[in-house]
Amino acid sequence: MENYQYEKKPRVLCLHGHGSSAEILKKELVLGWPQFLLEKLDLVFLDGPFLLQDKVDAHDIFHPPYYEWFLSNKDFKEIYNFEECLQYVEANMEKYGPFDGVLGFSQGAILTASMPGMQRERVALTKVPKIKFVIIIAGAKFGGLQFGCPKLASNAFASPIECPSLHFIGEKDPRILNEEELVGCFMNPVVIHYPEGHKVPNLDAKSIETVIEFINKVKKIKMPLQGNSNL
Repeated sequence: MENYQYEKKPRVLCLHGHGSSAEILKKELVLGWPQFLLEKLDLVFLDGPFLLQDKVDAHDIFHPPYYEWFLSNKDFKEIYNFEECLQYVEANMEKYGPFDGVLGFSQGAILTASMPGMQRERVALTKVPKIKFVIIIAGAKFGGLQFGCPKLASNAFASPIECPSLHFIGEKDPRILNEEELVGCFMNPVVIHYPEGHKVPNLDAKSIETVIEFINKVKKIKMPLQGNSNL
């Protein structure tokens, strides 16, 4: 049975960006990543818990509804509804899991990056297995250069994150300093630079090879269930 378990595709929870949706992130990945690569993962796409009422898609490409994971003020220094966000994510991880990893883009990547540290500190996501790996596209750090820090994530980056991580950084992204700062919070991060801006990247052959190597590595990770125990 254990040998069969290692052959299964890693199940990955996918968290979209601000003002986006599960369906939009799925389309963005299909547009930028080859099908044979996506098929190496068991991807589960989740809508954020809060509905955006006022966003208009000027390009008429991706249609509403649009969602967000948490709320903030205009300069991103104050974060709201984060506890509700985590309760929502945990409930869906229980419902659709167990999950091996989490993939996030933009706001979803900020949330994703904080999850292993909050699990380590046992302040959130204690009812679900520990995350084995994260895939972070255009992320940032709570309490870093640009973003404030919600209370539950206050110690998420207090020490280096040991959870294996794959980071995508756009060379033309105006928030590139946030992404580079976040990479420094992880031990032995794998980093892919792409020549685009703040978007889900189109992967070239070298990047695809790096992603496959990362997937093959994390498939071998065996971790105990965290469950609801404080032992």
